[in-house]
Amino acid sequence: MKLKFKTVLTHVLLVAGLTGTAVTTQAAEREFLNVSYDATREFYTEFNQSFGDYWHKRTGQKIHFKQSHGGSGKQARSVVDGLKADVVTLALANDIEEIVKSGQIKSGWQKEFPHNSAPYTSTIVFMVRKGNPKHIKDWTDLTKPGVQIITPNPKTGGLPRWVYLSAWGYALKQPGGNEAKAKEMVSKLYHNVKVMDSAARASMTTFAERNIGDVLLTWENEALVTQKTLGKNKFDIVYPSMSILTEPSVAIVDKTAEKNGNKWLAQGYINYLYSPLGQDMAAKHYYRPRNPQVLAKYKAQFPTLKTFTIDEVFGGWAKAQQTHFANGGMFDQIYNNKR
Repeated sequence: MKLKFKTVLTHVLLVAGLTGTAVTTQAAEREFLNVSYDATREFYTEFNQSFGDYWHKRTGQKIHFKQSHGGSGKQARSVVDGLKADVVTLALANDIEEIVKSGQIKSGWQKEFPHNSAPYTSTIVFMVRKGNPKHIKDWTDLTKPGVQIITPNPKTGGLPRWVYLSAWGYALKQPGGNEAKAKEMVSKLYHNVKVMDSAARASMTTFAERNIGDVLLTWENEALVTQKTLGKNKFDIVYPSMSILTEPSVAIVDKTAEKNGNKWLAQGYINYLYSPLGQDMAAKHYYRPRNPQVLAKYKAQFPTLKTFTIDEVFGGWAKAQQTHFANGGMFDQIYNNKR
């Protein structure tokens, strides 16, 4: 294990463009801020500790990590408005594109790291009360009268935009599916939303701790963590017949990292997410790792699921954002007509 980690860190440092001499001349202590979305608190707490320990052993630098969490869209706006992040690890690529527009992240950021700068994936699942009393099996069951849904607001968070698009894409892919039928189904689904919180973790609290609603639409990783911590005797996880492949994205906030002298550190930080150790930590926190060997190790906890991508069904995030989530878009039309 020690030899493996040494190899990983050597790779991280080489990719960051460092030499042993250059590293030791850096300041002994630095501050580093990762601005992330709502559901990653526990993962990045462990990740920061691991990366910081080994970075210190290799370079002599002690890193004081700071974390900021909230709805992905709100987090992106905070960075645009002046929150000095060194890196962002957000729920969707379009939120990072909003920061690009502000001039703080260079265009082409998705080509800087593997898999379009998305080091792990997840998907959307249904969390229901034990025994599934409302017999919820698939997306169409969410439209039935009397089903109370908990899901966050797509205008503020990343998860709920994935949820919305997963439902829409499912409807499009049904026999005879089209945009009109998709809008009709998604409208019925949102008619059943009982509480719409601002972010994923708040919705989990509403459902699991306040005991409101019949079904929570959430990340696979959030559902698995909650089932583990609160008990399988309280909740079941339902995998729909089809769901969207969610691809949380990462990027260096070039303007801040360069100003802080943290660009090399930021490169090493993100590269570490792709290392076998980083991938293993992601899997332990129920994110689906990109590394095929690590994924195989955790195969038992990740059921096979038919998925589609946002590029395949919606033509990418820019188009989906404009059509569905911009002011006056499809979501506003649906929600404003909610009876």
